Amino acid sequence: MIGKISGRLEYRSTDHVLIDVRGVGYMIYCSDRTLATLPSVGESVSLYTDLLVREDLLQLFGFPSLFEKEWHRLLMSVQGIGAKASLAILGALGADGVSRAVSLGDVAAIKAAKGVGPKTAQRVVIELKDKAPALMALGGSLGETLASVSGEEDAAGTDDVIEDMARKPVNAGGASAASGAAAAASMSVQADALSALGNLGYGPADAAGAVAQAAGEDPEADTSVLIRAALKLLAPKG
Repeated sequence: MIGKISGRLEYRSTDHVLIDVRGVGYMIYCSDRTLATLPSVGESVSLYTDLLVREDLLQLFGFPSLFEKEWHRLLMSVQGIGAKASLAILGALGADGVSRAVSLGDVAAIKAAKGVGPKTAQRVVIELKDKAPALMALGGSLGETLASVSGEEDAAGTDDVIEDMARKPVNAGGASAASGAAAAASMSVQADALSALGNLGYGPADAAGAVAQAAGEDPEADTSVLIRAALKLLAPKG
């Protein structure tokens, strides 16, 4: 299994990129959202990958974080969701958005993805609602590594860049890096809040739904604020 590709971006198309790794080119299919965050051709880049194996086809799919890759694998477990539909959902919502939609039972959000019908969207929510909390709880650690790096190094230094990327988070620079860092921070806060609510005795599904709703209402909330907001949502009504 090829789990990660790090090298130099050689070519980009509307749905895939070609990454050169020490003379070997890997064609990797990505969502529109992921493609938009990648650096310019000629710069260094790293993507987590999932390999699809069929009798007549081998395809690599790329993701900016392990969190998004794991959501792709989870989406693919749903009947009627193939790689194309999974990328469409992740492209429309992002990993954090998918977590929120599934936890809140927001079928309309899933259905907004290109090519995903109402019945398929409903199946995604029903089949993954109980599985989402476990993945959300891991989100803080899985989302920490940003996939793209700046292309300031010359070609002679590519190997050093690749080796360094395996050891620490890397910065793509500009808005995409800031967005990735913010997403990672948000996932970490949500994971901590989920853990705290679990320690207080709340069920995973209920806790995940409350945290997702609270995070949606206040995306910049820190852990303590998010926990208090989620507890208010979980409080008995009446």
